[in-house]
Order: sequence, then structure tokens, then C-alpha cells
Amino acid sequence: QVQLVESGGGLVQDGGSLRLSCAVSGLRISQYTMGWFRQAPGKEREFVASISWTGGSTYYLDSVKGRFTISKDNAKNTVYLQMNSLKSEDTAVYYCASSNGQVWARGVDEYDHWGQGTQVTVSS
Repeated sequence: QVQLVESGGGLVQDGGSLRLSCAVSGLRISQYTMGWFRQAPGKEREFVASISWTGGSTYYLDSVKGRFTISKDNAKNTVYLQMNSLKSEDTAVYYCASSNGQVWARGVDEYDHWGQGTQVTVSS
């Protein structure tokens, strides 16, 4: 049984930082593309970042480039999203997901397993 459990969300002021974690069980993240998505109220779920199974390639939503960093620890089977210089428009529920596809996969339907999400709220 595959489980992805996100943590690290919370309330932060504009310009602040948060680090999200995604603890995975039931699959080895060293063999999958891993991604982070987010969904704001009234909006569709959107791609934020992904990392290849080797960890050697990463992709980002244009609006988070230079502010967010995706990484992973294969030994801990955990994926991270470091978020700096947060803005009010980053407010959303953030989801971790796994994919059998390529690292440039950005579609929700390209990811197979999902976590329950963690709320990130940025106050201005």
C-alpha cells in the first residue's frame, strides 16, 4: 500500500519561508519521478515542482523559480520543498505525488499516488 504524508505547512508572513516534507512508504522514491502540486480555493490543482528518480533533474513552475527548491533523501524515502520569499499568491494546499513518467510531467493525470495535502497560508 502506497502512502504519501505531507507535513510542514502553516501560517507565515509575506517574505517568510517554510519547508514541506513528504514521507513516502510503499514505493522507493529512487525509482520514481516525484512532484509537488498546489491548489488554491476555487482554482485547479497546478504543478509546482518535480524531481527525477536520479535527483539530477528538477523542473519548476515559472512563478516559483528561484524561490522554491525541490529535493529528496532516498535513504529516508522523503521528498522536500523548500519555499523562500513566500507571497500571498502561494497560499494553497500543497500535495506531494509520485509518477511513473518523465521528470517533466506536469499534468495531474500523469501522477499516480497522492498525499492528503498540507495547508500553506501566507499573510500579507
